[in-house]
Amino acid sequence: MSEQAAKISTFERNLSWWVLGCIVVGISLGKVMPGVFQAISHLQIAEVNLVVAVLIWLMIIPMLLKIDFAHMGEVAQHARGIGVTLAINWLVKPFSMALLAWIFIRHLFAPYLPAEQIDSYIAGLILLAAAPCTAMVFVWSNLCNGEPKFTLSQVAINDVIMLFAFAPIVALLLGLSSITVPWDTLAISVVLFIVVPVVISQLWRKVLHGDPERLQRTLTTIQPVSISALLVTLILLFAFQGEQILDQPLIILLLAVPILIQVYLNSGLAYLLNRKLGVAHCVAGPSALIGASNFFELAVATAIALFGFNSGAALATVVGVLIEVPVMLTVVNIVNRSRKWYENGKEPA
Repeated sequence: MSEQAAKISTFERNLSWWVLGCIVVGISLGKVMPGVFQAISHLQIAEVNLVVAVLIWLMIIPMLLKIDFAHMGEVAQHARGIGVTLAINWLVKPFSMALLAWIFIRHLFAPYLPAEQIDSYIAGLILLAAAPCTAMVFVWSNLCNGEPKFTLSQVAINDVIMLFAFAPIVALLLGLSSITVPWDTLAISVVLFIVVPVVISQLWRKVLHGDPERLQRTLTTIQPVSISALLVTLILLFAFQGEQILDQPLIILLLAVPILIQVYLNSGLAYLLNRKLGVAHCVAGPSALIGASNFFELAVATAIALFGFNSGAALATVVGVLIEVPVMLTVVNIVNRSRKWYENGKEPA
């Protein structure tokens, strides 16, 4: 674990503890100053909360600033690995999560959940799985000695696909789950939380003239802003969710079950497919991790926009944040420990 600790920042390594701290702070502030949070919840245009919009930009833009879309030209070098990851990210993961949510939330766990929030919980889980992560995957790839150019090109391709596929996939799966889709709010969310950050980040890269040193200095400078925005967003969410959590703390544990299954299912499937296709381990590792990852910042923002701060959907996406680091570190550990097994049984390229 010491080697991993050297490659992952203190904040990222302790993300689960930070989230738990936000739960305590958010619930406490929600009890002490309910009027302030109610006022914040009403600061919205076209059902999109303005405070959340600003916070999400502060979170997402620094992440997207790391992405160089020029790396999309290197797709051919890792065609099989990229093909596997794309299939898992866009054809398997969203639909498998919808199925898991239907099995566990709609049926197995329904007696233990508030009936009026079940649809909302399912919606939150769907949103969580509807787009792959664009930031933490660089950390996971580094921890399993992944091929950097593959990770960059894969994330760049996923970001382009996300511009066009996120809204239709969410709408389709919500519709199949008999959940009303507010198309106008969904469209606005895609523009605000995907299109605008992508455009700003790429314009910012042009201003930096592709200078790696200037880019790194910029990322180092704005990283605390991104972290602070995430923590403030979580505090806001838990200020609204506090009463529900205190009344039924079991909810968080139950919501975590389909998320955990989804992570191990999709990472395992991607890993095995890459092995079958003779893909190098340095590509298969990050492929499995990207295949299992969730863009939880986008999920949180869209859940708040579509269903509100105090919705089950918002809570479900935050559970994804809560378990992200420890779960993905176990996947990293499995990938690293199984390297010899992987390379011994890999099909010839």
